[in-house]
Amino acid sequence: MKLEDIVRELGLSEFTPEVAGNGDAEITRGYASDLLSDVLAHAPEGGVLVTLQVHLNVIAVASHAELAAVIFAGGRRPDDDVLAKALAEGISLYGSASDTFDISGRLYELGVKGNRA
Repeated sequence: MKLEDIVRELGLSEFTPEVAGNGDAEITRGYASDLLSDVLAHAPEGGVLVTLQVHLNVIAVASHAELAAVIFAGGRRPDDDVLAKALAEGISLYGSASDTFDISGRLYELGVKGNRA
């Protein structure tokens, strides 16, 4: 499913609309974790991460893991320095008031599977 369709279906807030082209990314895999070493070890390249963490290290990990997007759960919003780093790295950031469990379930319903599915 295209990232832009996921954003629409989940009603996500878009924090980095300036990141061009990621909306067309085909997202088939996702990962949910707040432990960044776990994300580095297991998140699928080109996938989407769901997390509560909203600091600069999330962007560094997302870039290194070659993720297409990060969804911040629980109504969390990144600070300006995090947004600037995401723009520089070309990573799309989104937010949702929903918790991680609900977002993950909705992604699964849309056909986005886990790394080992």
